[in-house]
Amino acid sequence: MTFIEKLLDAQRRNGSMLCVGLDPEPARFPGALQGDASRIYDFCARIADATADLAIAFKPQIAYFAAHRAEDQLERLMEHLRRNVPQVPVILDAKRGDIGSTAEQYAREAFDRYGADAVTLSPFMGFDSVQPYLRYEGKGAFLLCRTSNPGGDDLQSQRLASVPGEPLLYEHVARLAQGPWNLNGQLGLVVGATYPAEIERVRQVAPRMPLLIPGVGAQGGDAVATVKAGWREDAPIVVSSSRAILYASGGEDFAEAARREAVRTRAVLQDARPSN
Repeated sequence: MTFIEKLLDAQRRNGSMLCVGLDPEPARFPGALQGDASRIYDFCARIADATADLAIAFKPQIAYFAAHRAEDQLERLMEHLRRNVPQVPVILDAKRGDIGSTAEQYAREAFDRYGADAVTLSPFMGFDSVQPYLRYEGKGAFLLCRTSNPGGDDLQSQRLASVPGEPLLYEHVARLAQGPWNLNGQLGLVVGATYPAEIERVRQVAPRMPLLIPGVGAQGGDAVATVKAGWREDAPIVVSSSRAILYASGGEDFAEAARREAVRTRAVLQDARPSN
C-alpha cells in the first residue's frame, strides 16, 4: 500500500477522520506516572491501545520525546504500533526542513530509525529539501501550508507579487504540492483547524491531496467547520486532537477517558460530513 491508500483504508476500516496526537508531557501524567519521564512509552502505548480502532492515524510529536531524552521510548512506541495496529498509519510530527544532504539524514531518521509511515516537513527551503523523503516508496510527507498558530500570518498570508496571479504564500505552497513537487503522489498538506476558510481555499487549489488538520480540541478549532471545508470522499482529511484526548482524565482511568473523548470527537467529525 501507498501511504495515501493506507490512510483511506484506515478511514474506511475505523469510520474515522480522527488522528490521535501523542504529545506526552510527564508533568500532566496521571497518578503514579506523574512527572516520570521514564514512563512515556507506557502512557502513550496505553492511549494508543485504547483508541486504535477509532483513529485514521497516530501522530507522535518528536519534540515531546527528545526533550526528555526519550527517543528510545519513541522507537519502542513505533514498534508497538507497527506490531499491534499495523493498519493505522503513523505520522511522525517533526516539521523538518533542511538542505538536501541533511534532509537525507532526517529522512533516514523518520523512515529507517522510527519506521514512520509519513513525516511533517517545512517547505521553506524549496523542493530539494523535500525530495529526499520522496525516495522512500510507499511513504508520505505533509508540507506545512497554513498552520494553526496566529504567527502563521507573518509569512503564510503574504502575497507573492512575483508569481502569476499573485497568490498568497500558502496558496503557492498548495499549488506546488499538488503539481510539480508531487512526483509519486506522496505529498499532503498541513492546514490548521483554526482557519476553516483557508482549509476551503486549500481544497480548491489542491482537491486531491490529503490534509493533516491540527488544532481541534485544546487549540479551539471548530471540528464541524473543519470537516465542511475539507472533506472529500477520495482525499482524506486527518483531523488531529492531542491534549483533549491524552489528558481527558487525571486519574487511573486515563486510557478509558481518552477512549471516551476519542469516541465523542470521531462522532462529531463523522456527523459533520456533507450528506451528499
